Amino acid sequence: MRLLLDTHVVIWALSEPDRLSAKSKELIQSADQLFVSSASIWEMAIKESIGKLEIDLDATMSELVGMGVTELPISWQHSKMVQELPHHHRDPFDRLLISQAICEPLILLTHDKILSEYTDLVRLI
Repeated sequence: MRLLLDTHVVIWALSEPDRLSAKSKELIQSADQLFVSSASIWEMAIKESIGKLEIDLDATMSELVGMGVTELPISWQHSKMVQELPHHHRDPFDRLLISQAICEPLILLTHDKILSEYTDLVRLI
């Protein structure tokens, strides 16, 4: 299974692993390939810069590399797919992650129930 981790799943996995269920941890550990979108790093950078998140992004990126996580860049196709999505969710980062999951295809691991309205590629934790 190829998994794309939602931003909050990345944060929890690295700094608050107790927030992840046993099933979530099992999915992450057994995945054939783990992906983190550059959109998630961008989202964390914005939230850190405005004081909504306290995180060391250099350390975060190093930990992700150490875990064998693959960076998922944002392509034109990913960006264009956002235009085709129904407006279930207004958050631009979440809409982009859904687009990436659909285009690649990847299973998106998230706790955001609204995202499951887009595709069966979403796994709720």
